[in-house]
Amino acid sequence: MSFADTKKPGLSFASDYMEGAHPSILQRLMETNLEKSAGYGLDEYSESARAKIRAACAAPEADVFFLAGGTQTNAVVIDSLLRPYQGVIAAETGHISVHEAGAIEYGGHKVLALEHQTGKISADAVSACVQAFRQDANHEHMVMPGMVYISHPTEFGTLYSLEELKLLSSVCRSNHIALYLDGARLAYALACPENDVTLADIAALCDAFYIGGTKCGALFGEALVIPQHDYIPHLFTMIKQHGALLAKGRIAALQFDTLFTNDLYLHIGEDAIALADRIRSALGEKGYTLAFSAPTNQIFIALTKKQAEDLSEAVDMSFWENIDESHVIMRIVTSWATTSADVDALIEVLS
Repeated sequence: MSFADTKKPGLSFASDYMEGAHPSILQRLMETNLEKSAGYGLDEYSESARAKIRAACAAPEADVFFLAGGTQTNAVVIDSLLRPYQGVIAAETGHISVHEAGAIEYGGHKVLALEHQTGKISADAVSACVQAFRQDANHEHMVMPGMVYISHPTEFGTLYSLEELKLLSSVCRSNHIALYLDGARLAYALACPENDVTLADIAALCDAFYIGGTKCGALFGEALVIPQHDYIPHLFTMIKQHGALLAKGRIAALQFDTLFTNDLYLHIGEDAIALADRIRSALGEKGYTLAFSAPTNQIFIALTKKQAEDLSEAVDMSFWENIDESHVIMRIVTSWATTSADVDALIEVLS
């Protein structure tokens, strides 16, 4: 059976973009609703949000753009950074490899998938991929590795350490290829006690990254940051060509202006992490098996198909993958809006 086709129960832990927006954002949107402003991100709120993001990233010269969603952002950045004959290195489980419906390939670039360790790729693996291409006598007939894509947290909810990120950055720069970080769930990484990577670290070590809003308290939107000014020439035009330029750019920007006021973005994921830890503890106490360990807001459980069907009658979870004919992995996700009452109800169902 397809778990996606079942009737959705009232208790939802399917993803972290199920709710609307943080109340502070809704308040700001209401307060400014009837204001008239310039379009395409040329308004005062966009400039204010850019200034706050630059300060938070310790990147005073950064170019900052506001796009509607993660797939659009990934497609724009990758297509803008790569030459027509180049591909992008990513984990075989990476979002661009699996869950973006071939958006990168649709843009004319191959995803060069590498083996992963719970969602992460290593600097050694990237180096080996690049060297294998260069040393192949037929490399002129092959897709050239032109950049590296990672996400933090990964699709498995795991985190890159600062040391791992430094090693990846070093390999990319020594080989003259770009390092791009997908931050769809970045707020949950920044709020996690196990994380030792800051926004300033990311800006210093990556050539491009985006700060997720859709899954981190905004109605929609991602903030694309290019730490080095004009690193991607004419990016504004490239965004337009990809149909990703928002006419009402201030609506997206105002959300980030709010998220980066009083460090809201740095703390908005804290409750999600704490509540996910409660769920992980309860699962262990009740004899459930975690498919793999992750410290952020995503929890992966190995279940029999019967267990998954029974639980799905009461809890909206995400199907992740089949283990074998009779076992599956299901995903539970907390968000900035998850409450203790939600978790209490889930733990009761697990019992």
